[in-house]
Amino acid sequence: MKFSLITSLVLGALGSTTLTAAPQDLFISEYIEGSSNNKALEIANLSGSSIDLSHYQIRMYFNGKTTAGLSINLSGTLPSGEVYVLAHASANSSILAVADQTQGSGWFNGDDAVVLTRGNAVIDSIGQIGVDPGSQWGSGLTSTQNNTLRRSLNISAADTDPSDTYSPEAQWIGYDTDNSDNLGMLEEDDTGSNPSESQCGDDATYIHQIQGAGEVTPMSGEEVTIEGIVVGDFNGSNALNGFFIQEEASDYDNDELTSEGMFVYYPNGEVTVQDGDQVRITGRVGEYRDMTQLSNVTNLKVCATNLSATPLSILLPFTQRENNEAIEGMKVIFEQTLTVSENYNLGRYGELILSNGRLYNPTNVVAPGEAAVAMQNANNLNQIILDDASTRQNPWVIPYPQPELTAFNTVRGGDTVFGLTGIMHQAFGAYRIQATQQPDFIPTNSRTTQPALNDLLINESSIKVASFNVLNYFNGDGQGGGFPTPRGANNLEEFNRQSAKIIAAIAEMNADIIGLMELENDGFDSDSAIANLVNGINQLTGKNYQFVQPTENLVGNDAITVGIIYDNNTVTESGRAVSLATGAFADRNRQPIAQTFRSNLSNGELTVVVNHFKSKGSCPSDATDPNADQQDGQGCWNPLRTQAAVELNHWLESNPTKATFTVDKLIIGDLNAYTKEDPVTTLEAQGYTNLLTQFVGDSHYSYVFYGQAGALDHALANAELTAQVADVVEWHINADEPRVLDYNLEYKSTAQQTSLYNADPYRASDHDPVIVAINLQPEVDVNFDKKVNVKDIVAVAKNLHKPINAATQRFDLNQDNKIDFRDLRQVIRAVFNYRFK
Repeated sequence: MKFSLITSLVLGALGSTTLTAAPQDLFISEYIEGSSNNKALEIANLSGSSIDLSHYQIRMYFNGKTTAGLSINLSGTLPSGEVYVLAHASANSSILAVADQTQGSGWFNGDDAVVLTRGNAVIDSIGQIGVDPGSQWGSGLTSTQNNTLRRSLNISAADTDPSDTYSPEAQWIGYDTDNSDNLGMLEEDDTGSNPSESQCGDDATYIHQIQGAGEVTPMSGEEVTIEGIVVGDFNGSNALNGFFIQEEASDYDNDELTSEGMFVYYPNGEVTVQDGDQVRITGRVGEYRDMTQLSNVTNLKVCATNLSATPLSILLPFTQRENNEAIEGMKVIFEQTLTVSENYNLGRYGELILSNGRLYNPTNVVAPGEAAVAMQNANNLNQIILDDASTRQNPWVIPYPQPELTAFNTVRGGDTVFGLTGIMHQAFGAYRIQATQQPDFIPTNSRTTQPALNDLLINESSIKVASFNVLNYFNGDGQGGGFPTPRGANNLEEFNRQSAKIIAAIAEMNADIIGLMELENDGFDSDSAIANLVNGINQLTGKNYQFVQPTENLVGNDAITVGIIYDNNTVTESGRAVSLATGAFADRNRQPIAQTFRSNLSNGELTVVVNHFKSKGSCPSDATDPNADQQDGQGCWNPLRTQAAVELNHWLESNPTKATFTVDKLIIGDLNAYTKEDPVTTLEAQGYTNLLTQFVGDSHYSYVFYGQAGALDHALANAELTAQVADVVEWHINADEPRVLDYNLEYKSTAQQTSLYNADPYRASDHDPVIVAINLQPEVDVNFDKKVNVKDIVAVAKNLHKPINAATQRFDLNQDNKIDFRDLRQVIRAVFNYRFK
């Protein structure tokens, strides 16, 4: 099936001035790179003679390769003035209806070069052989990814050099994804020729007519002329390649669902515009990444200068998502204080997520189920992305906070900004603000140099226990080689940067016992990751940290494991270090490690167990699996984590460390469950107190995911130990910091590898450590038999320098003034605030 060009083009091929310089061989006249397998090429013959296609091939060069990954031989004869369509065999019906030839192999994507050849001679090309541009050549609608491109018919020659720099804007006109309206024919006015020029003030299409009341413009593909005020100029190859224009206020309509602003794609524009210019533009309407825009600009005039457009005052939270669509492309101002809820992509894409107050993961605050779903819906409406008005990844200057981000000039989660002003933009599936005034961030949540424990509550003989996820601490072979490892640093330089930050954080914690997660699971010899860490801490601090070693050489079969280190100057191991490898801990949940410690100062003892439950990732593919995501806010693998919580409690009740005194128990670690989720509430139901809830409240968090803060890292104490806990804090050195401040070298310029790094605790990991201060009470050894006289309690009191007071009368003693041995601990604890062993 071959389709003739429309009459005027046939005449042009035979002698019209428009096409006298047309290529004298075949050329590619249309390119479709659409969704799924909607891919096609249209080949035109304007040579003046019929051409035998059997001598021609289409060759596709994938991912920057210099050899063709797919070659397709063409067939048949193509008369002059006609076109030939080659399509993927699985394209949609509208493409296949006009196809002359189909082929079903894997076809090109936006980053693959396409070449039309005759034997070894290059006849025409799209892209650049040997170069992978990342995702596409070009930008906006005129790019090779997810667009339809149609060749301008005033070209004098095809692109016969597939190795030179490629820019599709030079010869192609872009259209929306899956647009095949004109496949198989060439349009008379597809040359980009200018219509007769109109003058400023003449009739024009209103922007609200183009925007319409829905998600997509009702005028896609139409050529229009608009007139309005430039409210945001973001031209330049590292910016957005265009500007935003807004209708004059006097021409607004009365429909709250239609926007009065839009984006004009104007790369390499001949006319310079700036904010406040009144301009008149002719171009083609389309959608790009869900944003209505004007492209293929053929006329642009500046009609007036130094005008202004009053920004529209808006507030978070939005009442519904459609509110954003109705102001897409318009200048807005948030006349409220907004909070930074996430900075994860600040270094990668120049983005911050802002909200009205900090966003918390729903199941950190409310019960899973309906309440969590409702809170998530509310969170979704209470956020906006602040962008950097650039399409560049890994910008060399990261603009927030002013003048640029460095290791010493950061914008943290919880910081605030007032009066944010910019353009409401839509791209990559989200609404965002492109700032027109530099945001001034207030460091509302400043860094702290140490965990902020309340020293007034802590006595001189207290001990501190910490929980710290060290984010894949892998030290290679332990001798400077063995990189890259399965996780963590890619090379020795990165590892040294990582190690310095982790050790700095641990040194400032000054904890006596530290439970660690995400250590390399490489044993306990002198080259192991845990030995490396302990040696580094001791070198920096001059202390005597040691590591706990269970009987197993490797704890579990995962690449990562948990570990316990402790300062032997302040505490001593008094049990046997053990792990649990059965039931829920046989697979997926990392095996816990438990050990009992005695305080060298108070003689008190406690058992610490460090954990790392199964993450919420790598969900079961079977939706009927109980461990699949139940859409209640808890993610997948919730039953497996809950089972781990039950079995962990039973294990601790069995006194696994076989220590003589095992009353006080502390569960710490990354449970991969937020505070109100089943694994945590199950432990609470078994008698454990969530120390973060008790001491910090509902606002506690140790991790930020998709802009929502919550606690994955926990400390839970049994009743006996809870009474002795003096204070608990999360030290927010990681979750609130941009990830680009970490140890990694990739995606950073040489200058940024220095400016964004410091060997300090900040962004040492992605989880915040939790620190528990315990006024651990001493053990009282009184060698009584099964019964003890009240006079012996007096002797104990005198030995402890505690007077007997009237409180003893509260206890119901037997007539012979004797009490059972099992009641003695309660008496001594209640009266003297000491414990009996």
